[in-house]
Amino acid sequence: MGRTKSNALMSRFLNVAESGRPGVSPNVNVHARKEASAPASQSTVSTLSTLSSQSTSANRCCFRALTSGTTLAFGQYGLKALEPERVTARQIEAARRALTRFMKRSGRVWIRVFPDVPVSKKPIEVRMGKGKGTPELWVVRVKPGRILFEVDGIPVDVAKEALGLAAAKLPVKTRFIERIAE
Repeated sequence: MGRTKSNALMSRFLNVAESGRPGVSPNVNVHARKEASAPASQSTVSTLSTLSSQSTSANRCCFRALTSGTTLAFGQYGLKALEPERVTARQIEAARRALTRFMKRSGRVWIRVFPDVPVSKKPIEVRMGKGKGTPELWVVRVKPGRILFEVDGIPVDVAKEALGLAAAKLPVKTRFIERIAE
């Protein structure tokens, strides 16, 4: 009775493979049941490979290429991220305030990112367990090439300075971009 759950599963699959009786265990897939009538050494290999493929899942890659949000859609000038980072709602709001204050509320501003990922945190000096902490802040995962802000209706020198002030409030390296004349 001292076996762990994984050892118990492994021994059950090995017993099925050694006995050669198909259909004994419901966890073995159809291909392993067909191969169970083969000699024990071949059947053991196929059964173990099905066990490992059932218990693992593919990792999600965090550096997938962006498919949207990489080109200017609304304004004439924009601020593009150059590195991956998490940007909080407070940082986005601080950048927006600096941007609109320098523009003296002329022109238009588009915020192209939205913080939709909750980050939870447990209070200080709380013991382990008792469930997950409460949502502390909201963030957006920014990938390289993502447009953060767009502006329009102002001269290029004002746009460069305003977006430079907004970039100083963000934790990510950025670049000023402008729309190519059409």
